[in-house]
Amino acid sequence: MLSREEDIDAQALRRRGWTISAIARHLGRDRKTIRAYLNGEREPGKRKLPAGGDWFEPFATYCAARLAEDPHLWASTLFDEVQDLGFTRSYQTLTRLLRARGLRPACEPCTPAKGRPVAVIEHPPGDETQWDWVEFPNPPASWGWGKKAYLLVGALAFSGRWRGWLSASMDQPHLIFGMDVIVRALGGVTLGWRFDRMATVINPDTGRVQASFAAVAKHYGAQVRPCPPRRGNRKGVV
Repeated sequence: MLSREEDIDAQALRRRGWTISAIARHLGRDRKTIRAYLNGEREPGKRKLPAGGDWFEPFATYCAARLAEDPHLWASTLFDEVQDLGFTRSYQTLTRLLRARGLRPACEPCTPAKGRPVAVIEHPPGDETQWDWVEFPNPPASWGWGKKAYLLVGALAFSGRWRGWLSASMDQPHLIFGMDVIVRALGGVTLGWRFDRMATVINPDTGRVQASFAAVAKHYGAQVRPCPPRRGNRKGVV
């Protein structure tokens, strides 16, 4: 199964001329899987069920609930609990499935800080555009926008060159229209788009790309790159 982010990356790489084999190696996936997603035969984020159904689904629901209560719960403890529920596979199978399905929530305090970049991260030309909103209070009454106006800023990570677009709203339709205007003003689409956890792009609860925005990224052939939460040294030029 490809995640929504991997599907966006695969579509973007295919539009750049990458072969299916090269995309499969890059993402660490099977070529048949990549081909199925590129041809629209499978939907990202949905696992292809075997003929007998997804046998692990009842256990996955239980594990997800337990790990949501305690992200540091030992896998050995969880293994003992699911055995009481009828789990008959090995401990290694359980831990593999927990990793594959991303059931353990990320814990920021446990993430090692060693090796993190502490300055503006350099990018090659054409690699990345970084996006963010700037809020302006009390716009001119003649605009008819109410008490606030918003400026969408798109900046090239390599050169720092930027363009902006004024908007009455930060909702997704205004965001998409503004991005199109700015992309054309900057001269084209870069390989990736960086967002600072923008709710119309990144689901704030899951940290995953919104399904409605995934179609936009695939249309433009750009990869979506969320800024890691609570890491100001990864916010970039915006």
